[in-house]
Amino acid sequence: MTEPWGDPDKIRRVLANGDTWAVVGLSSSPSRAAYGVARFLQRHGKRIVPVHPDAETVHGERGYASLADIPFPVDVVDVFRRSEAAGEFADQAAAIGAKAVWFQLDVVDEAAYERVTAAGLDVVMDRCPAIEWAAHGPR
Repeated sequence: MTEPWGDPDKIRRVLANGDTWAVVGLSSSPSRAAYGVARFLQRHGKRIVPVHPDAETVHGERGYASLADIPFPVDVVDVFRRSEAAGEFADQAAAIGAKAVWFQLDVVDEAAYERVTAAGLDVVMDRCPAIEWAAHGPR
């Protein structure tokens, strides 16, 4: 049985309905996974929003130091942080009114999953949107 955070219907819904993705941990370093995944999302019609303490511009999009600093609605918060730090960003996603939280590969926080799901957000954990796109992305 699939973990609840890897539910194919939920993955499909987030990929199809999430137009604006805040990418936590995205910097201008091409060697980082967040850089390539953000570019992938952009190429598939998603607006990416870099979220990094240095607030760098990445892939032509202005960066913000925190989720709270973003002055427009965000659909999905994509978290490229260690599991120990990820829950904080899930809670911030709920606070800014995001519709979903996506924790990247190897990022798992079951307590955050429970909290944020209870708040009404879709949560996907331990998955990569660039990998899931082939099976679950919009057609």
